[in-house]
Amino acid sequence: MTPQNFKKWSTIALTIGLSITTGALVAAVGEQEAAKLGKELTPVGAEKAGNKDGSIPEWNGGLPKGKHKAGDARNDPFAADKPLYSIDASNVDKYKDKLSAGQIELLKTRKGYRMDVYPTRRSCGYPESVNGQTRANATQAKLTADGQDNLVQAVGGGFPFPIPNNGAEAVWNHRLRWQGEGRIEHYQTNFINPDGSFYSLAQDQWVTMPFASSKVKSPDDVQGVMQKLLNVATSPAARSGEVILGHFFLSKPNDAWMYFPGQRRVRRLPNLAYDNPIPGYENLETVDQYPMFSGQLDRYDWKLVGKKEMFVPYNNFKFVAKRPIKDIYEGQYPKRDLMRYELHRVWKVEATVKAGKRHVFAKREFYLDEDTWMLLNADQYDAQGKLWRVMEASIYPAVELGACVSQEFVSWDLNVNRYIAENATQASKDTDWLAGAEGRIDAKRFESEELRRFGDR
Repeated sequence: MTPQNFKKWSTIALTIGLSITTGALVAAVGEQEAAKLGKELTPVGAEKAGNKDGSIPEWNGGLPKGKHKAGDARNDPFAADKPLYSIDASNVDKYKDKLSAGQIELLKTRKGYRMDVYPTRRSCGYPESVNGQTRANATQAKLTADGQDNLVQAVGGGFPFPIPNNGAEAVWNHRLRWQGEGRIEHYQTNFINPDGSFYSLAQDQWVTMPFASSKVKSPDDVQGVMQKLLNVATSPAARSGEVILGHFFLSKPNDAWMYFPGQRRVRRLPNLAYDNPIPGYENLETVDQYPMFSGQLDRYDWKLVGKKEMFVPYNNFKFVAKRPIKDIYEGQYPKRDLMRYELHRVWKVEATVKAGKRHVFAKREFYLDEDTWMLLNADQYDAQGKLWRVMEASIYPAVELGACVSQEFVSWDLNVNRYIAENATQASKDTDWLAGAEGRIDAKRFESEELRRFGDR
């Protein structure tokens, strides 16, 4: 072996040895790849160019201009758009290459279900601070290589893997999707029966996102905390005063507590993770289905299948506008006249349960919007390979935040022929997306010792 080759292979061996010792992968991409961000790629990793036939336009900066004041009707910059065509049971096969398995199932089995397709508007962009942090992460962010897929190195306030090499990296972009540094929201969780009857659980929620700050230089700066949330049930009377507190981490399992007003006790929740049912949700949603997916990655093998063009909910201003819940959610699906679908490029990720691990969903298919990394559609399969739960999220640009946001999502349980409409804000006060950055959230809210005080207010 020549001295040059010896030096080369010694360097490679040292790199491999360090990777094994630290349990961390090498950086996602090198400088040459990262240099594409802001050029042929958007600052967060999407393709800037449109598609060949122009049905997906070029990205030109994203966010529409405008202002929004809390309490006012949110302006729809695309209100004049008309549907290009509709997809239903009669023509679903014509468009099947641009639909998920779950979408096809709903179109074929839910009478009257249709998808109105509108012109594609690439309306999503992010503040320069987010773009800058994302660029830094492109060559720095790392996951553990021990099968846990925990995030161990990244700067805050940006997407960790704008040019992903595997499915786990793409899913981490969704988990750390930027929607501000904290918010105050008021919403209903609606449990809808096939005959149109429903039960609603109203909730107030405070969310802080420590790792969403551009001041964060490493997970250690925030003690590894990704987010904390405090959820207080406000109605019906039988549930009023119930409180759930959750701490979500970048590299270890969640911590959670619940306050039961009838018992006046705070209890630790040891199982607020993975496929355990969310307390009080009628077994229609697992913990890691909220919102869309927020769970640990260690029970699955994650495959980055690639990109595809797909019809997804987008710019859904009409759907999220203020109106009574009964005027939105019907017997088997939300009212079709309120929904807007557009053709966008999405990343498809497949999750398959690892050998020796267990989860009620043996396989999951995720579709992440390339412009935002938000998970907009998800299909969950049981151990026999049968489609079980189908999920869909809405998305729209919040001009006051300078970013796109996603709250409302729907999950159909095909086995029991019911669906749950989660984070439904239409009948509630506006979400305060700027609450975290502007200091309107008290950090004491997220301590377990404070739970009883909130439940007894």
